[in-house]
Amino acid sequence: MQSLVEHARTFTEHVAANAKDFERLADGQTPEALFVTCSDSRVVPSLFTGARPGQLFELRTAGNIVPPYPERDRPAGEAATIEYALRMLQVRDIIVCGHSHCGAVGAVHRGEDLSAMPAVRHWLAHCAGGATPAADPGGLPGAIQAHALAQLDTLRGYPAVRERLSQGTLGLHAWYYEVHTGSVSVHRPESGTAFTPL
Repeated sequence: MQSLVEHARTFTEHVAANAKDFERLADGQTPEALFVTCSDSRVVPSLFTGARPGQLFELRTAGNIVPPYPERDRPAGEAATIEYALRMLQVRDIIVCGHSHCGAVGAVHRGEDLSAMPAVRHWLAHCAGGATPAADPGGLPGAIQAHALAQLDTLRGYPAVRERLSQGTLGLHAWYYEVHTGSVSVHRPESGTAFTPL
């Protein structure tokens, strides 16, 4: 914790040295993409994309899960974030990025007993279909990639996503990031379910 505190204390020096870049952020944001990824502390989107402040609008959830669009009387933070990114910020792309060594997808893939964590168990029920060993014979990496593709399918059920796709003003992308090598692979629809280097 102390290293975080020390960095926060001196961050104003960095901002002062890059004043013009930070001053423009006060005028608003125009991110290029909504980046949906895992809450895992090893996944730092700006680190491997080189994104500067203001370029990525991030949605981070355990297992980079996109839950189904909620009923009217049950608002969800994930749905609000997606809707805001598309209708207010007009992002042009949504990237769902899974990652190697994902504990959330791994727990589902291995069929782990999560009874001691009922909230986690309930949340991970959203990814059970694409992450089980039967759903993907390619081991955990294949399950994580299949899971990222399943989240794109879920996104297509969101009204704002359907609207923008029908207008031809939105791109949907699935990525896979390896935390131990730094490599990023992307799904190209013409390749079936395969992920190839970015």
